[in-house]
Amino acid sequence: MIDFELNDKMVQSAADPSSRLLDVLRKDFGLLGPKEGCGEGECGACAVLIDGKLINSCLVAIGSLSGAKVMTIEGYQRTKRYEVLENTFAKAGAVQCGFCTPGMIMAAEALLTRNQNPTLEEIREAISGNLCRCTGYNMIVAAIKMAASEGEGLW
Repeated sequence: MIDFELNDKMVQSAADPSSRLLDVLRKDFGLLGPKEGCGEGECGACAVLIDGKLINSCLVAIGSLSGAKVMTIEGYQRTKRYEVLENTFAKAGAVQCGFCTPGMIMAAEALLTRNQNPTLEEIREAISGNLCRCTGYNMIVAAIKMAASEGEGLW
């Protein structure tokens, strides 16, 4: 059994320790926010926070998570910070199909936790591991910049 914290709740997984975290989250815990895009850590669709760091869950073996804190978009949605990002993404028109949105939101959270007032260049760098094929990055960058301003003091 692998014990870890998932979305602020202690859980256990009996999955094969070599199973990908992405698969365990989706199949065993029913968390469908992290998605498989590329399966190679290149697209960011499966991004989660592990001990506060942005990580592509398709690259992580569940066996490596003993004692770790994992946050998916489903857990993050219960926060005030998520609400700010959700609103600014909507205002900036940064969401179209929604496939990349959970990963982009998690990347924004990781950035804003480290840097509450990032430059546009720092935002672009922070989301550089996340692919979007619909919206275009300018609106996403604008949404994150807006969230930094509107959510001042939250991060």
